[in-house]
Amino acid sequence: MNNELLLQIPTSIQQQAWKEAQQHSHKIAQYSAYLNRVCLYTFLGWLNDELSDEALSNSAIYPSEDSLHSILEVVNGFAIAIGTRRIILIPYENIDSESWRIPQEWIDIPTFVGDYYLAVQVDLEAKADECTLTVQGFATYSQVKQQSKYDPRDRTYILPIHNLTKSLTVMQLTLDMQMRKEVPELPILSEPDAQSLLKMLGNACIYSPRLRVDIPFTQWAALLNNDEWRQQLYQRRMSRLMTKTIATNNLSKWLQNTFDNGWQSLNTLLNQESGNLLYSFRQYQIAAQGIYVDGFKLIDLEMRLSNQSVALLVGLIPEIDGKIAVRVQLHPIEGQTYLPPNIKLALISQSESIIQEIQSRIQDNFIQLKRFICPPGKLFKIQVAINEFSVTEEFIIEPLVFTQQ
Repeated sequence: MNNELLLQIPTSIQQQAWKEAQQHSHKIAQYSAYLNRVCLYTFLGWLNDELSDEALSNSAIYPSEDSLHSILEVVNGFAIAIGTRRIILIPYENIDSESWRIPQEWIDIPTFVGDYYLAVQVDLEAKADECTLTVQGFATYSQVKQQSKYDPRDRTYILPIHNLTKSLTVMQLTLDMQMRKEVPELPILSEPDAQSLLKMLGNACIYSPRLRVDIPFTQWAALLNNDEWRQQLYQRRMSRLMTKTIATNNLSKWLQNTFDNGWQSLNTLLNQESGNLLYSFRQYQIAAQGIYVDGFKLIDLEMRLSNQSVALLVGLIPEIDGKIAVRVQLHPIEGQTYLPPNIKLALISQSESIIQEIQSRIQDNFIQLKRFICPPGKLFKIQVAINEFSVTEEFIIEPLVFTQQ
């Protein structure tokens, strides 16, 4: 009897995982993060929705959702806390494999160690609505240490698949028993040594910093064992993406002609900029009644396009009930007739979902999002992106307070 757990991976989870996976420094790390996240979201959903046991339903990402990027950037696998217990899931795609490799970090770093280790086979080659994951079984920490073979070439513990316990019911019945063992403390890593490692391994061109043969595993482990250093490592490796998020802009102040964070009113630029730049943006204002305002900001594409900049324009028209109609456009500047091809303009919700997105083609002299309505108190984001560079601007409309004259 086959007791393996088979779960379908919903298309929505694939989309969510793919979006989150883009926040990694190179394509290999992005795909690995995608594989891990489809596994995480699918399995965690099963735990929370299908199991009635209160201890099992009280499950969460360990150590936290915020820590996940820094872990998946450099190592395969993730942890879920179930009450006081901890399970480690190691996904892989090799269907024909008879053995399972567990990265050494999950066995020999004190803050990473788990009670149970689950081998998860992920099939992403099927149609989007037919992708699945199979939990092929689990092993306890002691089993991994006693029955596996260590491979120093890729710093993994190798365990035969046939050694795994197939049924997760066995794991459920033993959750009141602590399977996790005490792991020897790692050597102390001094701050100067840590910063030296961060400087070296923060280079995203090093695809697998965990496999640097000139760095003993104990030093690497001590670096990851420290939450602050691990986060610094992730931030350094991500710095090449040059993703910027600007402070939230209060559009209610724009209606009072008050701008900040580098924004200006278009009216102040009438004598500086080409009339053609302003003309197309103002077409939506035909017969507009009441207060309206246009905000203008230069987006520096930095070294991506020979220091070329583009102009982000946001126009507002107040409507009833405090709502505001918003029009967003992107224009070339500095004597350029056309936008760079493949530059993207996107409207993103507060929950990080892409609501609208448009991409420039060859010889587009501007691109624009569809006009949308924003109610008071609603936050939205506008993102300009090209290749690995992006700038995100946040906006919110606070309720207006009118005083009688």
